[in-house]
Parts: sequence; structure tokens; C-alpha cells
Amino acid sequence: MSDDGHERNGHERVPSRQRRRFPGISSRAYEHPADRSALVALRKLSGFDTVFKALSGLLPERSLRLLFLSDSVRVSDQQFAHLNDMLRDACYVLDLEKVPPMYVNQDPQPNAMCIGLDEPIIVVTTGLVELLDEEEMRAVVGHEVGHALSGHSVYRTILLFLTTLALRVAWIPLGNLAIMAIVTALREWFRKSELSADRAGLLVGQDPRASMRGLMKIAGGNHLHEMNVDAFLQQAEEYEAGGDLRDSVLKILNVLPRSHPFTAVRAAELKKWAESRDYQRIMDGHYPRRDGDKDTSVSDSFKESAASYASDVKSSKDPLMKLVSDIAGGAGGLGGRVKRGFDGFTSPAPRKDAASKDAPPQDTPPQDGPAQETPPRDEE
Repeated sequence: MSDDGHERNGHERVPSRQRRRFPGISSRAYEHPADRSALVALRKLSGFDTVFKALSGLLPERSLRLLFLSDSVRVSDQQFAHLNDMLRDACYVLDLEKVPPMYVNQDPQPNAMCIGLDEPIIVVTTGLVELLDEEEMRAVVGHEVGHALSGHSVYRTILLFLTTLALRVAWIPLGNLAIMAIVTALREWFRKSELSADRAGLLVGQDPRASMRGLMKIAGGNHLHEMNVDAFLQQAEEYEAGGDLRDSVLKILNVLPRSHPFTAVRAAELKKWAESRDYQRIMDGHYPRRDGDKDTSVSDSFKESAASYASDVKSSKDPLMKLVSDIAGGAGGLGGRVKRGFDGFTSPAPRKDAASKDAPPQDTPPQDGPAQETPPRDEE
């Protein structure tokens, strides 16, 4: 870390400050419960790593390594030295013994990734490097080191392979369905793994505002003077609570094909964790150690995951989640609430004689005659 206030390579150098280090920290300390339960289960599978390494011949990992080595810039003391300082610092804070190689790839789209089966490699785009300031970039580098510590790179590489495979077997109906079912499940885990890595980035940078500011700039570009973190977080609240059941369904459909949660949602989730007791305990030095990973219970991890989902449903302001919570709680009048929630899709306008709906029908006119006049309804 630099201790001067000058600029180097166009990046403002901020004064060095003491950051807490977490010797022997287990990735379980910061992993989202749904991410953690999946990883614990996979790690417990006998021979799992061997199987995936055997698949390495089928995966484009070697090709990717050669591609980045030949057509990107490898971060070092001689190249992108400020990024190299951040990388080494992130590995020091999270106590990752081997510093993974890191590359800068020419791409105007802000992005970063950590992939690899045998050894993780980190890639950041020039669009990201040029977009973020020193502290924001530090959080991103910590995010990717968090992926490496958790072992996410293995499963993310598999997801890339399966996504490519799904395109190749799209002409086989059942084969494509089977692959896409796996891909859909992996994407749900992938999104949770991003929340875990955001937490790791916060542990490295230890500046919540910088972490959320970086997410805001990824969403809105390099116009910081035109944006406000608090207003950006308010967007996430409006997104969660707004609309009716139709909007809840559309939210689900919108997020299913995505590998990452929506940016405003990520910022809100990170803020919630930064204000939690779990984060404060880690900062105080109370966290699970790596030497205890082998004793972790799969069933306990799944229970924690289930409890987390249940808590999210219970506390959610989303109309569908509130309905699910009410159903679980045995609330009355749910039929009417469901009907009202979906009225905009197919519900006809109410009949004038709706007040007598409990009376038995008498002399009902044939349905193939002229339609009864009803007031026009706006199409949605």
C-alpha cells in the first residue's frame, strides 16, 4: 500500500491506513448461507476434486490461460503496479497463501472474473480499471480474491462449460432440457456466490461506502458527481417493495437468466451485511478458521441455508414473498389477495350484480347470445 498522496498511472493515491488482517479465516465466515451449504456439500463429496480435474481436458481452461497470457497484460511490479499492490494486500488480509495471477484485458465493458480448476486466475477489464477509484478497485480485487479463497473458480468454470454445452446440444430436446436445468440451478448458486464475494471485498477494503459506490458506478458509469449512494440504495427498496404480484413474477423471470444479482440489490444486500452482527464479529477477530472446515456439518449448513431463505421471505417487502409468508402463517382472505394481485392479467370487470353472488343463479341467459355490456378496461 502506498503512503503518499500523489497520482500514479492516472489513479489517485489515497493515504495508507491500517486494515485488519484475518489470519486463517475460513471462507465460511463471509459466505452467503445458500452459497455456503452448496460448497460444504460439494467439498464433502469423496473424489469430487478428482472428477473435476479429470474434466479439465474437456474444459477450455488451458486455452483461456494461454489466451490471457498472449493477449492481455499480466499484473506485476512492472505492469499495473498499483493493481499488484492491491492484489498482494487482499491476499494478505484474507490470508491466501498463494497469490493468483491477475490479468488486465482490453475491454470497455467493466467486468472482472476468477476462473480456473487447478489454479484460479483473476481477470479485470480496462473498462473497470478506468471506471473505479483506488478504494473502489480495492473492494473489487478483494471480491475476486474471495472467489479464489472459497473455491468458486472451479464451479464457475464448470458453469461456463455447461452453458457452452447447452448451446451445442440445443437440437437435442431432452439433452438440452437436462443441461439447462443444471445451468439454472448453478446460476442461482452463482448469484449467491456473488453476494459472498461482495462481502469478501468489504473485508479487504473495510470501507462500506467505497464498496457500494463501486457497485453504483458499475450500474451508472463514471458520473459520480451526478449520483448518490443513498438514493441508489433507495432504488433497491423501491424495487423490492414496489408493484403487485405481476411485478413479482416479472422480477423472477428477469433474474433467472442472469449470472449476477441486480447491482442495486447487491448494494442493498452488502449494506445489510455491513450493519450486521456477523460482520462486526469478524472485524473483532471472531470468525471460523480454515482448520475447522473439515468438521463442518452438511446438514447444519443446509439448515442455515433454509433458515436464511425463510428469514428473507419473512422480512421481504415483495408482494409475492409477503403472500408466501402469509400462507405459511395461515393468514385469512388470501384468495382475494391473490385475485387482486393478478387482476391486471385476465380478470374481467366486476358485474353489477356482484352483491348477489351468493344467491343461486336463476334463469341464466345462454352464453352464446349477445355479450353483456361491461365498461372498457385498459390493456396492460
